[in-house]
Amino acid sequence: MKNISKTTKSNCITFGIVILAYIIAEALIQTGHMSSLMEGIMVPLCVYVIAAVSLNLIVGVLGELSLGHAGFMCVGAFSSAFFSKCMMTSSMPEGLRFFLALLISAATAAVFGILIGIPVLRLKGDYLAIVTLAFGEIIKNVLNAFYVGLDSAGFHFSMKDAIALDMEAGGTIIINGAQGITGTPRSSTFTIGIILILITLFVVLNLMNSRDGRAIMAIRDNRIAAESIGINITKYKLMAFTISAALAGTAGALYAHNLSTLTASPNNFGYNQSIMILVFVVLGGIGNIRGSVIAAVVLTLLPELLRFLNDYRMLIYAIVLIALMIFNWSPKCIAFRERHSLKDLLKGKKNTKEV
Repeated sequence: MKNISKTTKSNCITFGIVILAYIIAEALIQTGHMSSLMEGIMVPLCVYVIAAVSLNLIVGVLGELSLGHAGFMCVGAFSSAFFSKCMMTSSMPEGLRFFLALLISAATAAVFGILIGIPVLRLKGDYLAIVTLAFGEIIKNVLNAFYVGLDSAGFHFSMKDAIALDMEAGGTIIINGAQGITGTPRSSTFTIGIILILITLFVVLNLMNSRDGRAIMAIRDNRIAAESIGINITKYKLMAFTISAALAGTAGALYAHNLSTLTASPNNFGYNQSIMILVFVVLGGIGNIRGSVIAAVVLTLLPELLRFLNDYRMLIYAIVLIALMIFNWSPKCIAFRERHSLKDLLKGKKNTKEV
């Protein structure tokens, strides 16, 4: 009971930090004390927090290195933007349309997570990182060569150019190759971003503190011992991978609906994007969800806050990165608890048999 109360208290602190930060930021926006530049960063900030927390589920909880998180964000972004673009001419309310777009992005990214995870999760370490990195690059390159049009006859697809779509005169090009999707409704707001962060934290934290979460951490700590007590390795690894991909897809949808033009460029969904999200996870503390939130916020805002220093801001940014690596705030008690996850699982299994 004592451990449960500590976990609940820690989770409430994490939720409280997010809500308090939202109240302060919203107050600054309403009173005009926040610059337009900083106000424009609020939605991308929420995107990075969601991406960092979801990636920590793979890197910290599952213990696998994935470099394809930007690929799942790309899938979620384009699937949601595609849906919104197609439904813009309908009478569907904007709020309902955006809600369905979020669900579609999560479902599509989850399907890709399953399809990629089944063969990929047999690999370990660097091999897994290389394959997931290749997935992200393949998704980006395929979308850059993909053309989709819509007219009265339905959808038209091409991998050559827009002319090959052979549409009617009044047809609309939805995906225009490397030019991406233009005219997506800008439905993303800071408030919606905070709500999605809270939902992401709720899903990840509850999974970590559940029996399934303890099984996932047991696989991370000692795969052979976990398998010897009957834990289905493939099932739980695929579960963590799929949930992480779905949450990354919602981050992509939030990102897509904050732009008037969505393109699958290296700056948006390339290798550097995956590395940046991984940096948030590592500097925040691997397995420390609250640390991922704080690291994503600090490292996203810091370059803009130091912009007035011009030549010195990148130097200060590098110093802060080094300081975060040296003085990592990941609590030792979390590492201790995670090392004993297999022991707790065995104890719980024993108690269940006794009952």
